[in-house]
Amino acid sequence: MHTQDSTTASPVATSPTSGTPGIPPFRYTAELAGRIEQRWQDLWDERGTFHAPNPSGSLGDGAGERPAPDAPAYFLMDMFPYPSGAGLHVGHPLGYIATDVVGRHRRMCGDNVLHALGYDAFGLPAEQYAVQTGQHPRTTTEANIANMRRQLRRLGLAHDPRRTFATTDTDYVRWTQWIFLQVFDSWYDEAAPRADGGTGRARPVSELLAQYESGARPTPDGRPWSELDEVERRRVIDPQRLAYVSETPVNWCPGLGTVLANEEVTAEGRSERGNFPVFKRSLRQWNMRITAYADRLADDLDLIDWPEKVRAMQRNWIGRSEGAQVVFTVLGGGELEVFTTRPDTLFGATFMVVAPEHPLLDEVPAAWPDGTRDTWTGGHASPAAAVAAYRTEAAARTAVERQADTSKTGVFTGHLATNPVTGTAVPVFTADYVLMGYGTGAIMAVPGGDERDHAFARTFELPVVHTVLPAPDSEVPDGPYTGDGVVVASANDEVSLDGMDVATAKSTIISWLEGRGAGTGTVTYRLRDWLFSRQRYWGEPFPIVYDEHDLPIALPESMLPVDLPEVPDYSPRTFEPEDADSNPEPPLGRNEEWVHVTLDLGDGPRTYRRDTNTMPNWAGSCWYYLNYLDPSRRETVVEPSLEQYWMGPEHNATVGASGGVDLYVGGVEHAVLHLLYARFWHKVLHDLGHVTSVEPFHRLFNQGYVQAYAYADSRGQYVPADEVEEQTSEDGSVTYLWQGQEVRREYGKMGKSLKNVVTPDDMYEAYGADTFRVYEMSMGPLDLSRPWETRAVVGSQRFLQRLWRNVVDEDTGDLTVVDADPDAATLRLVHRTVDEVRTEMDAMRFNTAIAKLIVLNNHLTSLDRVPRAAAEVIVLLVAPFAPHLAEELWERLGNTESLVRAPYPVADPAYLVQETVTCVVQVQGKVRDRLEVPPDIGEDELRELALAAPGVLRSLADREIRTVVVRAPKLVNVVPV
Repeated sequence: MHTQDSTTASPVATSPTSGTPGIPPFRYTAELAGRIEQRWQDLWDERGTFHAPNPSGSLGDGAGERPAPDAPAYFLMDMFPYPSGAGLHVGHPLGYIATDVVGRHRRMCGDNVLHALGYDAFGLPAEQYAVQTGQHPRTTTEANIANMRRQLRRLGLAHDPRRTFATTDTDYVRWTQWIFLQVFDSWYDEAAPRADGGTGRARPVSELLAQYESGARPTPDGRPWSELDEVERRRVIDPQRLAYVSETPVNWCPGLGTVLANEEVTAEGRSERGNFPVFKRSLRQWNMRITAYADRLADDLDLIDWPEKVRAMQRNWIGRSEGAQVVFTVLGGGELEVFTTRPDTLFGATFMVVAPEHPLLDEVPAAWPDGTRDTWTGGHASPAAAVAAYRTEAAARTAVERQADTSKTGVFTGHLATNPVTGTAVPVFTADYVLMGYGTGAIMAVPGGDERDHAFARTFELPVVHTVLPAPDSEVPDGPYTGDGVVVASANDEVSLDGMDVATAKSTIISWLEGRGAGTGTVTYRLRDWLFSRQRYWGEPFPIVYDEHDLPIALPESMLPVDLPEVPDYSPRTFEPEDADSNPEPPLGRNEEWVHVTLDLGDGPRTYRRDTNTMPNWAGSCWYYLNYLDPSRRETVVEPSLEQYWMGPEHNATVGASGGVDLYVGGVEHAVLHLLYARFWHKVLHDLGHVTSVEPFHRLFNQGYVQAYAYADSRGQYVPADEVEEQTSEDGSVTYLWQGQEVRREYGKMGKSLKNVVTPDDMYEAYGADTFRVYEMSMGPLDLSRPWETRAVVGSQRFLQRLWRNVVDEDTGDLTVVDADPDAATLRLVHRTVDEVRTEMDAMRFNTAIAKLIVLNNHLTSLDRVPRAAAEVIVLLVAPFAPHLAEELWERLGNTESLVRAPYPVADPAYLVQETVTCVVQVQGKVRDRLEVPPDIGEDELRELALAAPGVLRSLADREIRTVVVRAPKLVNVVPV
């Protein structure tokens, strides 16, 4: 494989390290590693080594060439990083290193790999820093990006630098605004056929307008379209858009001075950022009609290769429920509509409950009707007094507090409604556990079949009727029966459900309700339309102006982008966290010249008002993967041929009919927010013909987290983790000392406040980037969290030092490999390692791949001289993990071309046939895994394999190891501290 004389040396390898007594001059130290790494990073940039060639356009490979016709397109991505002012700690690069390993491996396997990294640069931290310092958020953001880019470059990540960008770049903002206008200029036609055989897709608003003009679609009030003036027509069209302005209940956070999407509110009813209380308010805001895509967002999860946990989280958030809308007639006039998933229990509905915000309560009877119990009134003399007091009480509680409270509070509203199947009048209560934002804001209560309704009925002395029992002759229980069974006590003169199973009873009663005009079978969703307005400065302005009728008008493409104006103060006005009655005051409203602008939009110069809200930071991350395909081509949001090549359905052998990014790696914390929003935008773009892929991300992989120990003293104050000393007593117990005093060890996240941050810069200086990369990939399975142990990094360094010594003489810097053929044992181990490492790489089990490489390297160390053939194989196998060292050794071995695209080794099946035995692996005497190993396996090799076994890693968790007992080849026992 070599193409030049084996004695040729590279510039770095022939330079000795700084003279340190007792250390050979050519030892692979952090200093030598640093020089090797920076040299190769410069060469990669100079040569365009990682330039991913497009099949068309200006972006070729390093030599300007197009991709080989037989090279499959492979697109992998990391989740968009936010450029923090604090820079990176060692936990952040875990996913970046993993995708780099995958990308380097796929290149060597012959794929045309696209791997790039941009920056999700709009966000609250930069704005908050601007508020504190007066420095423009762009200045802060650009400095943070520069620092992060420096840190990531030192890792040797194989990104195509031509494709990097930030969401704050003017050209990128233009296309984000352009996509918003595509959504704004679209409506969802539920009857439109799709290419996949389904119905329902986005269509341009111009086609909706044509339907009204032709008379194919009637106007809401029945008047001919020609009789409506322009304002009336707009008021018909605008509410049907996929992006629309409405007066809707929103999550108002006074402490942040902005509204939040449901996904940005914690389970405790507080803001994810800042932990401030959140209140329901009705405000005029932008919304996106993500609910129109609810079914497709749920159903198409079956098309993609995602962790089941994430798919379940998305399905639960969408919350599809099948049931019926049922109409109860309110005595005295009006109707009360409820949604129920159990229409079969209608005969057991003995009362109703509405949310305190329900409009039915705007008018209530003047006096309590006959039959009102004292327990229903809350001690008030009239329904109006009772409802007003209860509404005031409920308004002071968050939605989560209301749902979590197990004590059942409420009052009778004075209203009575008629149960459509029994004809009896049932009382209507208001209670704060019913929320206006879910369903219709009203429920029919069936205390015989629901725990919550039963508790309410007991509190307020309401009747309980059981309509489902395990069997027809079962005894009626004291409490509710919530299981499946047979329907009972459910008949009137026109329909009987008695004796039916629940499913049959549901369909029967829905048909009866529809025939009577008292209800319809329907589907509802937990998902609500996406609240898209933020009262922030540092975000994308809306490409919208408002006319004198307060109607939104899209700006033409020629006026994009709409840039952020200068403002005297970057902060939205914030309020006391509990001030629920406060109103948003966005920063953009402080630039009067920008807000009120004279434009000619086709009918002469007129004065318009700009929107003073900005888009949420999710906007830029909804489509950034498309921008990677070619940021330099700006005639369209994405060139169709490039989208088909990199993301189209069946663009390689594994992506399938959905298409999309081949591998997307990131944290599970984005399971709902970013991933759901991006899928929605992508489907709109798909419906409008801008992309061919059905889904944006075909395969998703959630990496675990790098966690760390923190140490607190007796006062609970954290002390510097790197100054703590571990002390083991004679009985084996361990204590931790800082400056002579005992401190308590905790395990969790890494952060400044915990004084346990370790930065990549620390690792580069102490060990080099390759050692850091190998350590992070060897710590455990990639999808599990793992503890950071700086002391353990030296193990990865020793592995690379031994690899270096197997090729280079530490004293002279000369090449030490020989051209002799490997012996039979070495050949078998080399080919077995190639076969096993290939398997582990394909499954992203990098820790076990590294364990097998260590075994092979240890074997080569035991030889008098290392055969060139074996050395070249292990260098190629190591290359995805330690790319700088591998390049250096590859060049030292006489190769003139980079190994980045050298063929990945392939095992010869003839060397893989051998007998194996089963080795039992124990932790503290309990069997945790089994390994199939050769009968002649050595103790060192078996120890490495056992410590990398998944069962052992799971069992050890964060515990340290006291000793490992090896009885090759059949037993290994790991004894933790």
